[in-house]
Amino acid sequence: MDNELINAVAELDEEKTLFLVKERIKAGAKPLEIVEDCRRGVEIVGRRYNDGTYYLSDLIMSEEILRGVMEILKPYFPPKNPSQGTKIIMGTIEGDIHDLGKNIVIYLLQSAGFEVIDLGVDVEPKVFVENIVKTGAKIVGISVLLTFSISSVKKTVDLIKKAGLRDKVKIIIGGYPVNEKILEYTGADYFENDVVKAVELIKRIAEGKL
Repeated sequence: MDNELINAVAELDEEKTLFLVKERIKAGAKPLEIVEDCRRGVEIVGRRYNDGTYYLSDLIMSEEILRGVMEILKPYFPPKNPSQGTKIIMGTIEGDIHDLGKNIVIYLLQSAGFEVIDLGVDVEPKVFVENIVKTGAKIVGISVLLTFSISSVKKTVDLIKKAGLRDKVKIIIGGYPVNEKILEYTGADYFENDVVKAVELIKRIAEGKL
């Protein structure tokens, strides 16, 4: 864990963040470790937004910083041919524009050979359902950062159930605010806050181990 990098992200210092990422790459650090430290920084940004310390513009700024980070790291996560890969639908829930965690997970999943259908951000519950029907995907990942959007996650799970698809898909929710209580409230199958652990979780589901 690199507190300097975590703090640079949390303080929205773009120049310092990108510099530190490049320096750590040169020093031989593992890209996943860098991703994890950046995630911790973004987690702090999210907390500061929710407690009123940061504003929406700060949240958007953190997204821009991390996009820059992922541009640096992207070559270290080359996508494999997804034609034979397990399909997974990913999207940030309605009312939430945060997509960094989702995008990092997508990079990692594509690198592992998954076929990812990225629905983007601010995704309406009915769009998740439409794409399950359209693609036949068996795994759905819902990203949420803002606590007031959690009700839309529950709405999505309920709509999937109403469409008769609940037994056909595994639903994973991710984002720093999710926990056991939110998992129970929403009716999803699993939750994960750590992007690396989220990918491992999805791999186990795809392999039928969960």
